[in-house]
Amino acid sequence: MDSEAQIIQQRENPLFNRKEIKIIIQANSNPSFVDAENIVSRLFKSPSENIKILKIDGKFGRDSFLITSNIYKSKENKDKIERKPKEKKK
Repeated sequence: MDSEAQIIQQRENPLFNRKEIKIIIQANSNPSFVDAENIVSRLFKSPSENIKILKIDGKFGRDSFLITSNIYKSKENKDKIERKPKEKKK
């Protein structure tokens, strides 16, 4: 996916050992969470396992998308803080 990115907001959160960022990207189609993770990883030079994509917002008829994500210092911090999906009962 070829796209250009612009950082809108970047905030350091020392309590959770993470950066909270908002990025606007220009793309022809809605980026998937994997594509968004790769864009953030490339932009901030951080491993993709340390990134959590929270939201991808797009407006109808526009080719710009707002990506909200958290970049953690380590995978252990991410696993400790982020919610995990519930397991289904058998």
